[in-house]
Amino acid sequence: MDQENKEIELAREFKKRYVPEVFNNGDTLRQLLARSRYLLFKQRSKWTYSQKQRAALLFERYPLLEKAYDLSIDLGRIYSKTKDRGVALTKLAQWYDKVEKASIKSFAVTAKSIQENYSSILQFFTNRSTNASAESFNAKIKAFRTQFRGVNNIPYFLFRLSKIYA
Repeated sequence: MDQENKEIELAREFKKRYVPEVFNNGDTLRQLLARSRYLLFKQRSKWTYSQKQRAALLFERYPLLEKAYDLSIDLGRIYSKTKDRGVALTKLAQWYDKVEKASIKSFAVTAKSIQENYSSILQFFTNRSTNASAESFNAKIKAFRTQFRGVNNIPYFLFRLSKIYA
């Protein structure tokens, strides 16, 4: 994007018309990047024909992006497909090795977080439950507290809370 912006400025300086590179699917680089955004959140099997074309162009131009896409999809696949805690531990370790080989900084940070919290992360695979309901309830309590601009009388606050959310 920065390169294209520089080329546009250069064309203006020389009073020429800027003509962007157009790929064989009809997209310019800017359009390719903007339109590829949603395909990066989907599995390859769920891509439409035009998304497959776009992905091929995008990954040809940015091979590191393809590595990052594959790593993120692999991590999601571990959570969605793995049911056993032992298998999950093995697959997470293999994923960690892939991240080290790819040497992408943002994934290294994620991998390190996973490595440091293996035991609590693996709890998910025991009964496939998260703490989402507790987090949601905590958000409701915070919103309730904010609505009354703080808490002066804690026993009364807890009484009100139990009556509303019990």
